[in-house]
Amino acid sequence: MNVALGIEYDGGAFNGFQLQKSAPSVQGALETALARVADGPVRIVPAGRTDTGVHATGQVVSFEPPKARPEKAWVRGANALLPPSVRVTWARSVEPGFNARFDAVARRYMYVFAERRYEHDAGSALLRGQALEIGRLDDGAMHRAAQALLGEQDFSAVRGAGCQSQSPFRCVHRIAVQRAGPFVVLDITANAFLLHMVRNVAGVLRQVGEGSRPPAWVGALLAGRDRTVAGPTAAPHGLYLVHVHYPGRSFPEPALPPLLRVLGGLDRF
Repeated sequence: MNVALGIEYDGGAFNGFQLQKSAPSVQGALETALARVADGPVRIVPAGRTDTGVHATGQVVSFEPPKARPEKAWVRGANALLPPSVRVTWARSVEPGFNARFDAVARRYMYVFAERRYEHDAGSALLRGQALEIGRLDDGAMHRAAQALLGEQDFSAVRGAGCQSQSPFRCVHRIAVQRAGPFVVLDITANAFLLHMVRNVAGVLRQVGEGSRPPAWVGALLAGRDRTVAGPTAAPHGLYLVHVHYPGRSFPEPALPPLLRVLGGLDRF
């Protein structure tokens, strides 16, 4: 028996996804709730381990429960026990051996910038922790610059310190920067990501959007493979894991980040 779950969470309430001994984690909250539903210990495998403060609308986890339960029982039971910052959105019975991490062929993230309304705007009380508030951005220049990231490449220039991956190579399948009202959204899909890779890409493209770097700089940056040249890592609270792709499976489609759900005309995402 094996179960896959869709998970949505507010990363600001946790010290990252991965289980920790002395700090709250998404994994810890989920395993505690699922163990009560299963009447036995549960250890989950996530599609990706997000950093402290990073959100998700489309995280996927898998686990082998000690006892069988109907699919709806995993959703309703877990949600009754979870804190409001975590929700199970769907459950599916899958074949033994399914692994949410190793069976995934692509992961999609969005990074949300929110332009401030006024020159001396102190920031919105309602956007706190949900998007990176910033001045005006040239989203067209950011989109042009982002195309240098497409394909299989050495991403050492946007690789976080402490990354344990044996290879700096990753394949970016799709990348776009588009405007949705006051929001500028980096939308990136790749086979996998290095530590802090998306946040570092967001930081690089921010510099282009603000005009301090030309679009052509991004290609040169990648070719140089020097992380120290790329600039600061973007804050975690603007980042969302929105989809994990498993070929041949019809798992429910995840929702957009909450800030974007209320805006019309987002079919392009």
